[in-house]
Amino acid sequence: MLPVPQTLHRHLPSFFRSHLDSLSGVGLMLGTLFFAAALTPTLIPRTHITQGVLAGTCFAAGYGLGVLWHWLWAYMELPEPRARAGRIVKGVIGVLCLSVAILFLWRTAEWQNTIRALMEMPPVTSAHPFKVSAIALLTFIALLALARLFKLVARFLAAQVRRVVPRRVANVTGAAIAILIFWLLATDVFFRGALHVLDASFREFDALLEPERPQPTAALKTGGPQSLIHWNELGRAGREFIASGPNASEIQAQSGRDAMEPIRVYVGLRGAATPQARARLALEEMKRVGAFERSVLVVVTPTGTGWIDPAAMDSLEYLQHGDVASVAMQYSYLSSPLSLLAQPEYGAEAARALFLAVYEYWTALPKDRRPKLYLHGLSLGAMNSAGSAELFEMIGDPIQGALWSGPPFESRVWRTITDARNPGSPAWLPELRDGAFVRFMNQHGSPVPADAPWGPMRVIYLQYASDPVTFFDYRDLYRRPAWMNAPMGPDVSPELRWYPVVTMLQLALDMAVGTNTPLGYGHVYAPQHYVDAWIAVTDVRDWSPDALAGLKTYLLERARAAMEDEEGSEGAYEGRGG
Repeated sequence: MLPVPQTLHRHLPSFFRSHLDSLSGVGLMLGTLFFAAALTPTLIPRTHITQGVLAGTCFAAGYGLGVLWHWLWAYMELPEPRARAGRIVKGVIGVLCLSVAILFLWRTAEWQNTIRALMEMPPVTSAHPFKVSAIALLTFIALLALARLFKLVARFLAAQVRRVVPRRVANVTGAAIAILIFWLLATDVFFRGALHVLDASFREFDALLEPERPQPTAALKTGGPQSLIHWNELGRAGREFIASGPNASEIQAQSGRDAMEPIRVYVGLRGAATPQARARLALEEMKRVGAFERSVLVVVTPTGTGWIDPAAMDSLEYLQHGDVASVAMQYSYLSSPLSLLAQPEYGAEAARALFLAVYEYWTALPKDRRPKLYLHGLSLGAMNSAGSAELFEMIGDPIQGALWSGPPFESRVWRTITDARNPGSPAWLPELRDGAFVRFMNQHGSPVPADAPWGPMRVIYLQYASDPVTFFDYRDLYRRPAWMNAPMGPDVSPELRWYPVVTMLQLALDMAVGTNTPLGYGHVYAPQHYVDAWIAVTDVRDWSPDALAGLKTYLLERARAAMEDEEGSEGAYEGRGG
């Protein structure tokens, strides 16, 4: 245990004194090492609150492993220090633990600033070590209490079973039943109950009509008076998507050339009962507004809440002078992480239904009079979009390409390509063969030369090395991920290190706060990088370098203005990350 002055120890209530005495010295030592490792940087800057919760959770994980190790040692009847020697050992451990904790807390601000400097964020002068320690202690106490409650339940159940079976069989049975009870409570009661509440809450929020977004009156606008889709059935994300895009005059003012009004079609969850019915509705709306008469057509798979990144679509519409039609379909009210946990099949089914409806109609059109067809998705949308199109069904009549940004770590297609990368190619920016089919890009472009020849399809993955949604992996629990091998990404702290168990917990927290970074880092993709990606995917050639530089600056300033308006609303960026 941590050393407690004898006078104070004697005056502590017996309840607290017994619990202090019961703490494992090995557990405290390993817990402190985990606590210290949790203070080191990963991908996303942390506040003192998130740092405290993370450090307390890591301390509890280390403590639990230490207790397990001590139990195994005792179970094998290996020698242990006697009572007096044991107290001395615990005292030494306590002093060492305190020293290590103070040393690492002292460096926390410095470590956090290594990330903030890379992301062009103002440095922090203090990491609030006392607040971090207090939050970590409260987190540890809560998790320790939960663990001891589990132990009491397991012992109680074992005592009941022991009446009819041998002692050790009863202990195993009691532990197994306790695990089952706690698992069912966590998943079927608390987790599902929370999901039900969140789903209902998001559904109500999705239905709210925003006064700043009145129903459009133009004939070719989805949700307008002549539309097949009612404005109030689009959902909040759908109305944002329809209302937030640039118009022809804005595009013309930036490009200096004649421009068209971009076409955007969106079907919310209220539009029809099934994904197939919503896909048919989307197709009929596309026909009505002339989507197949444009030069470029994009099938967009949104994030979990139905959100579509305006940085992505605005960039393409400006580059193509408005000669673009895009279509999307909502499949959930929940944010992407919750949607992935609770209803992973919904997004895949919806993306597949919409792609099939559009692709079957598109292939029936004359090849010389149909638009170029592309796919797009961000985050969970990228994963579902990649799974919506079967390669073999397109061999005879392939689409022109896809742009997928911030693919989540569970993306099967992305992982297969990354694992098959060329030798010496970094995992955070892979190269696959000669780059004729798929290329990866980040803030600094692609490692494949821009003039390298493409095949019949162009697929681009836009990803940042600092995006935890892409680079989290459950296997980080026990092995160092490939993206941490030197050289690391340009937006990753040089102080980042891998630690068993701890790194996985750090990255899990990073995923939860991955959208709190500035544009161009973490899971927040910037318009200027979308411009480069769309140029590569759609083969844009009619913009000069100076005009492109001006467009990137304009789009970046426009995005920042939308995210930092006077009322604190982020407008179309409100649901960023989805």
